[in-house]
Amino acid sequence: MEIRDPIHGPIEVTPLFEAIIEQAAFQRLRSIKQLGFGEFSFPGATHNRYLHSLGVGHLAGLMFDSIFQGYPFERMEQKWRLRQCTVLAALLHDIGHGPLSHTTEEVMPMLADLNIPCYKGRENRQATHEDYTIKFVTDSDLSNEIRRQFVDIDPIHIASLIDRKIPAEDDFFIVDGINFRPILTQIISSELDADRMDYLVRDSYFTGAPYGKVDVDWLISSLSYHQVDGRLQLAINRKAIYTFDDFLISRHHMYLQVYFHHKAIVYDEMLHRYLTSEECSYKLPADINEYLLYTDSHLFEHLRLAKSSWAKRISQRKPFKVLLEIHHLGETTRTDQISKTLDEAEIPKIVASSTARLSKYHNTASEDNFLQIYVTDQYDHQTKPFPIEQVTKVFQSYEGTRCVDRIYIPPEKHEEAKALFPKIDIGQ
Repeated sequence: MEIRDPIHGPIEVTPLFEAIIEQAAFQRLRSIKQLGFGEFSFPGATHNRYLHSLGVGHLAGLMFDSIFQGYPFERMEQKWRLRQCTVLAALLHDIGHGPLSHTTEEVMPMLADLNIPCYKGRENRQATHEDYTIKFVTDSDLSNEIRRQFVDIDPIHIASLIDRKIPAEDDFFIVDGINFRPILTQIISSELDADRMDYLVRDSYFTGAPYGKVDVDWLISSLSYHQVDGRLQLAINRKAIYTFDDFLISRHHMYLQVYFHHKAIVYDEMLHRYLTSEECSYKLPADINEYLLYTDSHLFEHLRLAKSSWAKRISQRKPFKVLLEIHHLGETTRTDQISKTLDEAEIPKIVASSTARLSKYHNTASEDNFLQIYVTDQYDHQTKPFPIEQVTKVFQSYEGTRCVDRIYIPPEKHEEAKALFPKIDIGQ
């Protein structure tokens, strides 16, 4: 089967992977938008997690091929088995995502209710979409299909690449005494993974924003491996460091300018207020088969029928409007005083703060060995590969947290607010 992707072009899908894609759990992703409420800010952003997941699987395969093109596997079945597992993990990484956005995790059940065998002893918390992903991958009709199609791969191997905390209790990732799990995990989730490569260029394309236009082909062709204490870690050629910097900065700017757009944020905030209110009757089920029915349209239909004022504002497209927006680096702003004045005037408000850092890792060496990316030099073979933060200053340059603080009020209260804050240019 060939899929025509507007971002990556034709994507060849073998019958084995086609059987996985045709599963109901994967097809559900057609009805989960990639950017949630983002289309209210960028009308072209109606793409879904189905298409994104296909793109991530495609890029993960390309990354694997580039990294290991010269690796001396003794048997090709070793290489092929690891490649299939990596592509499956990339393809299925988002399969448990809830309707619209991460906001719906507010109404997910307790993790214990999902009854995930490999999570025994970790159930004392509320479930997240990642937990639903592991449930689909390891204990569902999808996991049964994985076993049928890929007889030498157990679903737990796929899950262990998606969730680093799942122990690898066998030697599946050990080839000739070398542990491949760290580098394969980095293809799925790291500073330079297939997920980020896909969503940056895809979201840029569908929103029309220029920030995510990075040279993914060059990045992938520059990837390799570095062996450390019997394990393989992701490495990148020194000549691609500038593209790596651009990749990180592009993602950072996409958050600040696209993902944190004021319209998308206010809809998320209104949904949060509804889902956490006593009026809310919307709950995501623990039963994995019932969960298949919970899509964006399912939630919108619920909001349309709900009597809550927050639900009505969302379904009728009558959001609160921005009164104040301040971009800063973590310093104290005027929002507290303005919020207090609004309270005294009995004007309803939403106060939202969106924060972004260039990287959630920053100093990767301080996290754990799964995260470290090394730099190699194709022209200087005498220089030992070294951690990437030693060759680029981008982490230090963007060390601080960028914040966007906003106060929203009902549009019908804007005239009243103008009298309270004559020096603030209140938008309509």
